Order: sequence, then structure tokens, then C-alpha cells
Amino acid sequence: MAGVLFDSSIYITAIRAKRGASPALRGLIAETATWLSSVVLEELYAGAVRSNRDLVEELEDEFNRAQRILVPSQSDWTEAGKLLARLAAKYGYEQIGRGRLTNDALIAISSARAGITLLTSNARDFSRLAEFTHFNWRVANSVN
Repeated sequence: MAGVLFDSSIYITAIRAKRGASPALRGLIAETATWLSSVVLEELYAGAVRSNRDLVEELEDEFNRAQRILVPSQSDWTEAGKLLARLAAKYGYEQIGRGRLTNDALIAISSARAGITLLTSNARDFSRLAEFTHFNWRVANSVN
């Protein structure tokens, strides 16, 4: 299972521009092994205003049809907790800091398990996570 997975930061940029599951994104999903994390999906639904909810549902439908939704396993949750503890020990993050990074840690750990490269515009948080665990990731601005 190789391919790429976009962090919510990429989708948020696309949704704000009303591109959502544009024809270009549909083509990328169909032609490459592009994955959607269930964690990213949760973040998108949680932050979607009523006018953008249809775009999020369209994304979910596209990835369901392609059978490319990545769901963190029990071991991903365990590894994310250990990762957050190591990060907190080094940087002295308080509870809220670790809580804020929980979703990003789950996305990083599950993408690493699946051999999927993570694309994000959130370099700050993912570079910190990369100090403590190996996962393939790179910074991208948006999906056109």
C-alpha cells in the first residue's frame, strides 16, 4: 500500500477556495494511490461550515468508492501516545499541547505503517513529530 495522503491543511485550503473534490482531485484519486485518513475526515467534518459540508461529503464518497480511507489501528493509537510522551518530555508540552498534536501524530503513525507519504502545509507540527518517529512527509501548498 504505497501512495500519498493529504493532511487536513491541504483540504482546508482547497475547500476555502471552493475547489473541494474538483475534477483535478478526482483524477489524482483515480490515477494515483491517494489516500484519505479517517482522522483528516473527522477534522474536516468538525470544522466544516454548513456551506462546505457537501464538499467534505463528496470527498468522503470519492475515497470510499476508491476504497482508500486509512483508519488508524490500535497499535497506531499506542504509538501515537508514546510519541506524544517523548515529545512532551523534550519540549515540556502541557496537556493541551499534546492534545492538539494527537490527530497529527495519528496521521503520521498510520501513514508510516501503510508506507504512504504525507503531504501537508503544516511543517511546524510535523517536523516536530518527525524528530521522534520516522514517516515520509513533505510540505505542499495545495491541491489544484
